[in-house]
Amino acid sequence: MKKVVILLLGIVFLISLSNCQSIKDKTDEIVRKENKKLSQFIGQPVSKLKIVMGNPNSTSSSEIGSKLLIYETKKYGIPCERKFEVNKDDMVIGFQSKGCF
Repeated sequence: MKKVVILLLGIVFLISLSNCQSIKDKTDEIVRKENKKLSQFIGQPVSKLKIVMGNPNSTSSSEIGSKLLIYETKKYGIPCERKFEVNKDDMVIGFQSKGCF
């Protein structure tokens, strides 16, 4: 009886590990798609970003003095924040994405 319990616990443990890996793989794929989507704006003028994304929810300045355009949304109650860094020539030079899928 003790061997059966240990065997069942072992099987449950292995199934849990495989589920964690598949969740990680799905999450990584979502992040890759998000980065690919947002990377298209690097080196583009702010006007192109605003055509696709609309007007930002807010703006601020980065530590190095460039402008940050901040887009905030919610999907399934989970907040998503995308920040685009813009240089003095109004060209997108970087982005950050948090909580977006």
